Amino acid sequence: MSTWPAIAAIVIFSVAFLLIATEKINRVAVVLGAAGLMALLGLVPGSEVFYAHHSGIDWDVIFLLLGMMIIVGVVKQTGVFEFLAIWAAQRSKGRPYRLMALLVGITGIASPFLDNVTTVMLVAPITIAVCRRLGISAVPYLIAEVLASNIGGAATLIGDPPNIIIGSRAGLSFNDFLVHMAPVTVVMFLAFLVLARFMFRRSFEYHPERFAAVRDMDARAAITDPAMLTRCLVVLALVMAAFGLHTVIGVDVAIIALLGAGLMVLVTRADTAKYLAEVEWPTLTFFLGLFVMVAGLSETGVIEQIGQWATSAVGDSWFAGATSLIFGSAVLGAFFDNIPYTATMAPIVENIAATADPHTGQALWWSFALGADLSGNGTAVAASANIVVLGIAARAGEPISFWRFTRYGIVTTVMTTLIAWGYVWLRYFA
Repeated sequence: MSTWPAIAAIVIFSVAFLLIATEKINRVAVVLGAAGLMALLGLVPGSEVFYAHHSGIDWDVIFLLLGMMIIVGVVKQTGVFEFLAIWAAQRSKGRPYRLMALLVGITGIASPFLDNVTTVMLVAPITIAVCRRLGISAVPYLIAEVLASNIGGAATLIGDPPNIIIGSRAGLSFNDFLVHMAPVTVVMFLAFLVLARFMFRRSFEYHPERFAAVRDMDARAAITDPAMLTRCLVVLALVMAAFGLHTVIGVDVAIIALLGAGLMVLVTRADTAKYLAEVEWPTLTFFLGLFVMVAGLSETGVIEQIGQWATSAVGDSWFAGATSLIFGSAVLGAFFDNIPYTATMAPIVENIAATADPHTGQALWWSFALGADLSGNGTAVAASANIVVLGIAARAGEPISFWRFTRYGIVTTVMTTLIAWGYVWLRYFA
C-alpha cells in the first residue's frame, strides 16, 4: 500500500461520507466531487474505472436499476399500485403495526427470490400509496421494508448481490445457500418483526375516519387499464422467472432487467415520457460516484490492507476468524457499500478459507456472507436498496434523512449480527 495515495483516498472518502451524513450538501454533488477529485489525483485507474472489474463501476447494478425503474414506471400507469394500496389498507384495517407487518412480510417473502432492489422498487410505490390513503407518514414503513429486504435477501444465492459474488468465488450453489443461510434468515426476520414493533412505536398513527373512507372503496376501480395490466404481469412473470434461473440460462440479471423493460414497453406501448419520468436519475448518478470513490480505496490498497490485517489477526483460531468476518464485514460493509466491499474482500477470504479444512472453510464463507449481507442495514448508503428507497421517498415528498435511517439500521444490524454469530458458533464450531 503506497502511503500518500492511500492517505489521500481515506481523507477524501471520509470527508465525503461526513458530508453525506450531515446532509449539508446534496449527496449527488458530494460523490461526484469526491469521485472527480480522486480521478484528478490519479487515485482511480483512469478510464479503466469504466470497465467491468472488481474495483470500478459495477454496471450490472446500474443497468439492473435502470431496467427495473422502467418496468415499475410502466406498471405504475395501470393503477395496480393504487389497487394494492387499497387492498393492504383494508386487510390491515388501518392499524399501523398490522399494516407494517403485512408490508414487511410481503417484502421478506419476495426478497430471497428477487434481488433487494427489485423487491423494494415494487413494494415502495404501494407503501406510499397506502399511507397517503390512510393519511400517515410512509417513512417508518419504507425504512422497515428496506431493513427487512436486506435481511430476507441473505437467504438465497440471488437474494442479495454480495451472495452472487460469494457464490461465484467460493463455488457455492443455490441449494448450498438455501441449506446454510435460509434457517438463520428466518430467525433473524422473525426477530426483526418483533423489534420493529418497538422501534417504530412512536411513529404509528391510527386515523379511524381515514380508514372508514378506505374501507368502503372498490379496490378494482383503481385499475385504469386491465388489458395493459395483464400484459405487464405476463412480462413481469417472465422477468422474475429469468431472475430465478439466471445461473442456469447464463444471462446476467442486468441484461434480463433491460430486456424485460424493452419487452414491456413494446407490448404495452406505454407513454415514454411517463415511464422515463419514473427513472431515479439522481440515484443512478449517486451510484456511479460512489463506485468510483470505493475504487479509489481499493486501487490504493486501503481495503486490501484492512483484509491483510484481519488475516494476520486470525492465525489458526478459526472461530475467531469467523467472528472477525461477521462483525468486521458488518462494520466495514456499512461504510463502503456492501457490493464493492464484498468484491474486494472475496479473494482475501478465499486465501484464508484455503488454509482451513473444507468444513471450516465453508463456515468462514458463510460468516463472510452473513456479515456482508447484514452490513447493508448499517447506514443509509450501505446497500443499493437503501439508496433506491431514499430516492423514491424524496421524490414522493417524504425525504428520509441519513441519520433517521441509520439509527434504525444500526439497532437492526447489531441484533441480526449477534443472532448470526450465535448461529455460526452453534452450527459450525460448537
